Amino acid sequence: MSVIDEGCAIFEKILIMSLFLKLLIAGICAFFIGKFIKHKSLYPFMSFRYDFRKRRDTFRKSMSLMKEFGAKTILETGTSREGLRGAKSNGAATIVFGKWAKKNGGFVHSVDISEESVNNAQREVDRQNLQDYVKIHLNDSLVFLKEFEEPVDFLYLDSYDYSSDVKTQKESQEHHLEEFKRIESRLHEKSIVLIDDCDLPNGGKGKLVIEYMLQNGWRVLIESYQVLLVRQDLILDETK
Repeated sequence: MSVIDEGCAIFEKILIMSLFLKLLIAGICAFFIGKFIKHKSLYPFMSFRYDFRKRRDTFRKSMSLMKEFGAKTILETGTSREGLRGAKSNGAATIVFGKWAKKNGGFVHSVDISEESVNNAQREVDRQNLQDYVKIHLNDSLVFLKEFEEPVDFLYLDSYDYSSDVKTQKESQEHHLEEFKRIESRLHEKSIVLIDDCDLPNGGKGKLVIEYMLQNGWRVLIESYQVLLVRQDLILDETK
């Protein structure tokens, strides 16, 4: 092989390696760009690093409505057992709404039947210095809601874990419907209701309760993974 041929072969290898590196860099960039696009934070309300993904828009709209209507009492069923570590997986709603309450003079009551979940949530509440704005209750939500006496400005339903088991799905749906019925008399004309895990097989957690609410003076404001509902005759500021 002549010197010229050897030089051409080396040059060809350099071109191939250069092309490979460019493709590798492009692939890495595309990966991180994709991650960035999918990342949905509540910044500047909360640190950009927390990704709320499929719940971000409904959380944001809920907090906007709460501020618009001066919400003070927030009631959640099913507490955030993973704290902020579960932002992407389960939403970390206890902490999100706890931080909102701290900033806006509200108070969060969160109830869960699992002692482990309550203890985990309480540790995160303490870590975030939200003790004066969030109270975690260890109780059956149905019992707790029936005995709750305050008017509820914002109701968040997220108890009774859903699964692929049809029997469990039905039980979860019936449980959420009963939860709503037990607190219904404490809801008023400006109350806001958010239901988690709705975009799941067979209608998700909210199937029965949403049907009931639509028949009893409520309307859907946002329908996605979570469903946000307000009274049918509630006038909203459409500029927000």
